Amino acid sequence: MKIYLVQHGDSLDKDIDPERPLSDQGQKDIQLLSNFLSLLKIEVSCVYHSGKLRAQQTAESLSDHIFSKNGVESRAGLDPLDDVIPLAKEINQLKQNMMFVGHLPFMNKLVSQLVAEEEHRILVSFKPGSLVCLDKADGINWCIAWMICPELLRE
Repeated sequence: MKIYLVQHGDSLDKDIDPERPLSDQGQKDIQLLSNFLSLLKIEVSCVYHSGKLRAQQTAESLSDHIFSKNGVESRAGLDPLDDVIPLAKEINQLKQNMMFVGHLPFMNKLVSQLVAEEEHRILVSFKPGSLVCLDKADGINWCIAWMICPELLRE
């Protein structure tokens, strides 16, 4: 089973647009990530996002290039300062591949909680538009299978 954890793409500053949509570069980076994921033929049960515009735009773009059985949904518990423990417990009970699109520092802490059971031990360095794939290959423990960031996809 795999879990795909994504930090939303680069977004506009709050003073430019209070809704903070994806910037032009953020849109380009998420398109590159989407194209990359389409080559992998990724299948998930659902793509969840925090409900913030930048996360929603990222989730919708990614879902256009992967197979998401239940589409894209907004859900609570993915905001930047939310407690990671409730979602980590939920993820540990899952039986299907899922994708979650959120924010920092939440995504860093979630990876750490799932892999090392210690949310303050930072194991990866997310950048806007990055994705970490966690795998439960042995059926018990999460491990980092791979990570991709926009810089690796740009020409």
